[in-house]
Amino acid sequence: MLQQILDTLKEKNYVVYTRTGELNIVGIRTNNTTPNSFDDTLNVFYKTANGKWAFHSFAATTDPGTYWLKNLMNPQGTAIVKAGQYPGSHGIGMHRGKYLALVQKKPLTVIRDYNRNAVLDFNNGKEQTGIFGINIHRASVYGTTKTVDRHSAGCQVFSNINDFNLFMQLAERHKQLYGNSFTYTLIDERAAVRESKKN
Repeated sequence: MLQQILDTLKEKNYVVYTRTGELNIVGIRTNNTTPNSFDDTLNVFYKTANGKWAFHSFAATTDPGTYWLKNLMNPQGTAIVKAGQYPGSHGIGMHRGKYLALVQKKPLTVIRDYNRNAVLDFNNGKEQTGIFGINIHRASVYGTTKTVDRHSAGCQVFSNINDFNLFMQLAERHKQLYGNSFTYTLIDERAAVRESKKN
């Protein structure tokens, strides 16, 4: 899986961070357009002191839940992050004033899904670029959450609290070494599969 991701990042000329403990944070969005499940992955990898990769793949959603697809927070539509690499897009901060997470601090591009049909539409919505509060955070404070529901209106969300806590430990270490700046990269499953077949 890691090699697939690395091949895809290289093919797209995206940056791969290789200093010890410096995080690469890569969301992989599945092809499934049915919302409300944690069927994507947030992948975190970094070089260890011996120069080898450490790799973690966590169950997550990169898409909004059904609630916010049907009940628009923004009249132009619910935000779905567009695949791409967003250098320095996030930093450790308070998610909605409640707990530490990675919060958006530089612009991201989103696709506005505005038809309220609870089917994810990655292609036909209007694109917008800006600061929309697209954070990387957890679902419930307990255990593993099965359905997205209100946990995401466009944020990237971990389903399991222990996975999120580990992620934040790695992020705190990155912050101590390299400052409070994190790049988020989102790729589509189709792109990752295509690159692995080429190689």
